[in-house]
Amino acid sequence: MKFVIDTNIFLSALIKDGLTREIITNSPFNLFIPEQELIEIKRYEELIINKSSLNKEDLRDLIRKLLKYITILRNDKISKYKCKADEIMREIDNDYIPFIVAALYLNCPIWSEDKHFKKQKIIKVFTTKEILRLYL
Repeated sequence: MKFVIDTNIFLSALIKDGLTREIITNSPFNLFIPEQELIEIKRYEELIINKSSLNKEDLRDLIRKLLKYITILRNDKISKYKCKADEIMREIDNDYIPFIVAALYLNCPIWSEDKHFKKQKIIKVFTTKEILRLYL
């Protein structure tokens, strides 16, 4: 099964060695993240360091480790779905468009805890609790 993961799921796996990180590293799921979200993750580097026990080098190592389990979707590869994603998220929140683009491209659900995704009705959205049920 394939899932597009949102940035907060990835950040959660970086901050705490818990359930989210275990699912990412041990599940049979194929996970994807839009390329541009790696820039977003970089913006939160100091926050992650402050909330975790990681230093900068350990954090970068952990990012590399997690990205072994997540496929990065290049923007140029998935961009043809941007107009459709704009339509879907227009009245909700434009910040979530990259994930909708990726989900449309892959024809798969999104893994997210964000309630904004649930406001649209085109792409299925799974919470971590729902992912865990599938994992177990």
